[in-house]
Amino acid sequence: MNFQFPTLLRPLIGRNYLWRKNSSEKVVYLTFDDGPVPEVTPQVLGILDDFDIKATFFCVGDNVKKFPELYREILLKGHSVGNHTFHHLNGFKVGQEQYLKDVEQASQLIDSRLFRPPYGKLTRRERKILQQKFQIVLWDVISYDYDKNLSPSQVLKNVKSYSRNGSVILFHDSVKAKNNMLTVLPQAISFLLAKGYRFEKL
Repeated sequence: MNFQFPTLLRPLIGRNYLWRKNSSEKVVYLTFDDGPVPEVTPQVLGILDDFDIKATFFCVGDNVKKFPELYREILLKGHSVGNHTFHHLNGFKVGQEQYLKDVEQASQLIDSRLFRPPYGKLTRRERKILQQKFQIVLWDVISYDYDKNLSPSQVLKNVKSYSRNGSVILFHDSVKAKNNMLTVLPQAISFLLAKGYRFEKL
């Protein structure tokens, strides 16, 4: 289980991917995948409001279509958004044409130049085409909040142990991750603030 993909190997995955920013500054970037969903996203927005910080939400187009008011609320609260495909497709398991059409379908609802491939999986050809239009964003730290085998304390330990200057930190505003994420998120934010980090959106 890699909480932080080795820096030296990152160019082999994607030379132009965004993994981390501003390594010389005490800044971190919270990101959330797979929403918006009414069971989780409003609570995430409430926690972010409580701390007066902004984050970036990589939205699934089908969820934006189902819950447009939640998507608008994310934007109205000043957060940024990114494209996470329309049907949460795995780029290794579907054909290139289908994948690119799915991304474009999501783009009709999500106005953003940021794109994060679900599961971090994208073929070389898909990457080459998509990076002409998008900044492809992966992550520096993955919390594994969706893993039912991990307790909230273990998820929190992951974030505490691996976050550093410029980290793009990945959580999920999904039903699957709900229990771990909603428990850990305020604790992680408090910890990072106490360490002198500030939060910015992508």
